[in-house]
Amino acid sequence: MKHLIILVVSALCSILAVAQKTLPEDVTKSIQTRIEYGYSPSIVVGVIDKDGPQYYLFGTKTIGGQAVNEHTIYEIGSISKTFTGILLAQMVLAGQLKTDDPAQQYLPATVTLPTRDGKQITLGHLSDHSSGLPGMPNNFDPKDPANPYADYTVDQMYTFLKGYTLTRDIGAGYEYSNLAQGLLGHILSLKAGKSYEALMVSKIAKPLKMKSTKITFDEKMKQNLAMGHSEGAQVANWDIPTLAGAGAIRSSLHDMLIYMAANLGLKKSKIYPAMQLSHQARHDKAGRGTRVGLGWHISKGAEGDVIWHNGGTGGYRTFSGFVKETGKGVVVLTNSNKGADDIGFRLLNSAAKLIEVKKPDPVVTVDASILESYVGTYELAPTVNMVITREGTRLFLQATGQPKVELFAKTDTEFFLKVVEAKVTFSAKSGKVESMTLFQNGQAMPGKRIN
Repeated sequence: MKHLIILVVSALCSILAVAQKTLPEDVTKSIQTRIEYGYSPSIVVGVIDKDGPQYYLFGTKTIGGQAVNEHTIYEIGSISKTFTGILLAQMVLAGQLKTDDPAQQYLPATVTLPTRDGKQITLGHLSDHSSGLPGMPNNFDPKDPANPYADYTVDQMYTFLKGYTLTRDIGAGYEYSNLAQGLLGHILSLKAGKSYEALMVSKIAKPLKMKSTKITFDEKMKQNLAMGHSEGAQVANWDIPTLAGAGAIRSSLHDMLIYMAANLGLKKSKIYPAMQLSHQARHDKAGRGTRVGLGWHISKGAEGDVIWHNGGTGGYRTFSGFVKETGKGVVVLTNSNKGADDIGFRLLNSAAKLIEVKKPDPVVTVDASILESYVGTYELAPTVNMVITREGTRLFLQATGQPKVELFAKTDTEFFLKVVEAKVTFSAKSGKVESMTLFQNGQAMPGKRIN
């Protein structure tokens, strides 16, 4: 009887210890401040360790809408690449293919992948961002910029690949590539004889009982959806059919903590050996000491290697990561284009710092005629132009090879961006605008107007 009492008391203490877990005070304050300042309608954080899942929920599905919970659905964006890496690892362990296999052999005979100096792009190169393929194909021209990937077809991807000439040696360097990861997902789909979504669900989501992890919304997912936001306005969800393996998956905090638990081995599954294979570093060419596995990035932390990936679509920014040495995993999901990677890294690495959350600058209204005077092209470097356009009383900036972003006026001549920490000023001489200057990352980059 005495032993029973001791066991009961011990169990109660254990339960209380789990219940009393909280986020660090600086993290909680940072999240609350971000929501107060309009960085995101919601930020949800999940932590998984040997004591089980812990959910920390802040904000609403839409501005002023329903409160979020652990089952609220978010687009996880490029975290999808880790699913693709695990699918590749599963096929490798099953003896169906090898990471060193040329990707060419799994494509239709009519499709020719580029080569360089007699070397071919392998499946492993596609997964670890060393293929030499660019981040995006140059025939990517969306009809609807609000849902840019929706109309990009397999035939367009094949056409680009057949006509592209590699500008760097295969395997020589790191270049983050949505195209390469999307192509890998497509190849694995062809090999399996089913869609990427069906493959991912059958091989990962269903075995792990991640019931809300899919690409196609079911009715329950629609009801639980946190709507994406950009610059404080609600935006459309992204559909990514052809490059699905690069970023098409939707999920919840509940499901993503199951995913983290499985990667850590806290949740036993037959997938674990493939997950372990995907975590193995293949090269260290990403810079700043970051290594790359099959989809995953691996960075040194104070308590051990942080194995991680982040994600972003039009109105969402996400983070997932874990440290094997501590047995801890973290997921951060937001329904905004303002990222929160620093929160994830701070929870996994005691040496990591949170960003300074600044109150947004007040926006002033500038006369349309003044805005019109800024419209034009400005050359910041021989290969980098900034194109300024106007839509009514709104001003936009588009850098070479980058999406168009809105500029917000602080004064008649000074503007700031919300998507990144940067500002732009315009300079005139004799009443004519002759140049602009971009201030970003502590640098001032002047650009002469060239038209």
